[in-house]
Amino acid sequence: MTVANTLETILEKQALKELVDTFANLADVKDVAAQGHLFTDDAKVVSHIKGQGTSEFIGKEAIVAGFSAFLANFNDVYHANGQFLVTDLTDTTAQATHYCQVALTSEQDGVAKMTKFYIRYEDQYVKVDNNWKIAQRTSHFLIVENYDLAV
Repeated sequence: MTVANTLETILEKQALKELVDTFANLADVKDVAAQGHLFTDDAKVVSHIKGQGTSEFIGKEAIVAGFSAFLANFNDVYHANGQFLVTDLTDTTAQATHYCQVALTSEQDGVAKMTKFYIRYEDQYVKVDNNWKIAQRTSHFLIVENYDLAV
């Protein structure tokens, strides 16, 4: 492996990490339309809560509609990304596993609520017009917490 190849690998991994972080930042401001541009046209998103399949969206339009409907339930959204490990990388495809903690606030019957998700994402990416896009995301909601917020 040459220094040039090593540098290129580092730059590609950084670009993938920026894609993941951009997704989270856009979720925090509920800019789902902009999130849609991070996916391929035929992307697939599958979610599992504690091993049980809960949703599946195929295609960018379905993903945007599904994310919009979900985020409409919450007042505040906060993502904190953690580990990010690229497990396969070619010139045009990549796979990665990464972790995220999500905090969501809402109000139910006049009571402020907090929902927290601890998620492991398994992503597949493709390079389109020299930009990385999410082609498939499998979301594993490993831990779910719900509780009242103190005012």
